[in-house]
Amino acid sequence: MNIVAVTACPTGIAHTYMAQAAIEKEASKRGYTIKVETQGSMGIENELEQDEIDQADVVILAVAIAIEGDERFEQKRELGKVINIEPGAAIKDPAGLINKAENL
Repeated sequence: MNIVAVTACPTGIAHTYMAQAAIEKEASKRGYTIKVETQGSMGIENELEQDEIDQADVVILAVAIAIEGDERFEQKRELGKVINIEPGAAIKDPAGLINKAENL
């Protein structure tokens, strides 16, 4: 499975990067390809390219704020391949999140 994700929280510090780590760890444990863009206090890091989004099986948006470039995910939304979740929920239950991704 190929997963891309964006993490972002209001302050752009702890939860942004904790959610990134949790999602990456769980996806890697299952042998999945994962790339996570963070939109935190340092701005956009590890920015997703449109072709990476297009090739993904699922998009995880672990965000608590509006993100830059949200329109990039419109086609995946239309296909029902986008999961929206709070960063805190992704941190608490990354296994449940990846299970949900598998079921899309």
